[in-house]
Amino acid sequence: MAQITLDKLAHSYLPNPQTDADFALKEIDHVWQDGGAYALLGPSGCGKTTLLNIISGLLIPSKGHILFGNEDVTNLQPEERNIAQVFQFPVVYDTMSVRENLAFPLVNRGVERGEIEKRVAEMIEILDMSDKADRKAQGLTADEKQKISLGRGLVRYDVNAILFDEPLTVIDPHMKWQLRTKLKDLHRQLGHTMIYVTHDQTEALTFADKVVVMYEGEVVQIGTPEELFDQPAHTFVGYFIGSPGMNVLPAEVSGKKAKIGTQTVSLPKGYKGLNGQTEIGIRPEFVSFTSGKGGLPVEVSSVEDIGRFKIVRASLEGQQINAVLGEGETIPANPKIVFDSAKINVYERSHLVKGEA
Repeated sequence: MAQITLDKLAHSYLPNPQTDADFALKEIDHVWQDGGAYALLGPSGCGKTTLLNIISGLLIPSKGHILFGNEDVTNLQPEERNIAQVFQFPVVYDTMSVRENLAFPLVNRGVERGEIEKRVAEMIEILDMSDKADRKAQGLTADEKQKISLGRGLVRYDVNAILFDEPLTVIDPHMKWQLRTKLKDLHRQLGHTMIYVTHDQTEALTFADKVVVMYEGEVVQIGTPEELFDQPAHTFVGYFIGSPGMNVLPAEVSGKKAKIGTQTVSLPKGYKGLNGQTEIGIRPEFVSFTSGKGGLPVEVSSVEDIGRFKIVRASLEGQQINAVLGEGETIPANPKIVFDSAKINVYERSHLVKGEA
């Protein structure tokens, strides 16, 4: 296991990058703690696989260094970094049995036979594959083969880190839930440093202690699931996390007031000296309907009944806004909305601004 230090790390696929736009991975300077469970989350092309490949040694960064513990591994080959990697599609030996596939990485490292048998037996039990332990891999389904790939990554106790590159893509939805839960349990048991790449917020938020959200080659926030939900550091995080995502509304912000068109909203803190584009962010969960005085009049365009709750799509001063209604709640005849002011965030040029009490 290792603490992973990303020291002013950046990468471009161009030979002579000149501007930030030339970098697939913009500069990141951060320490990931030994034994942590991290997820790299973002849309396709945001730089998460580039970062994972730098950590694994498949790429040498254009700038900066990467350290495992106190060792600079920037120029080391993957096999010299003592890592395990699980890829998007299963990598197994079809002519070997499940048991032989799981033993293979341990045999390669000269682990004592009795220890191999012990670890493999434990992993077969963990993967719930006891009834198929001696079957050849070629006869297994795609999700069973991916379980073997996961097991091969986890069967080693001595790795600096285990890297997962969208490992549940080929797994059916029910099995995904089971394997995510199992990975979380294994992380608690074994304490490996684990880094999990995904574009699926559910996978990231249920697996990781800290989620690294990436957008256009930049790490825009590193935080717990709660931090990402309550205080997105960038409007993209607000859009990307949550279903539906955070409402982001252009607003004129001054002191403890925000003006949306002709409507005014009270803010929990004071803001001054803001220049450029300003917006407020409010989660749909913190938007409610009222028939009383003081609400903001809206036009409701649609209601989506999800079962346990409803998503209301509406318009406020020409801006689209979503609200979440609990089961049994109704929309007034002349709908008005109110915000939970404590849950309003203020953004300047898409970045979160801390207000003053």
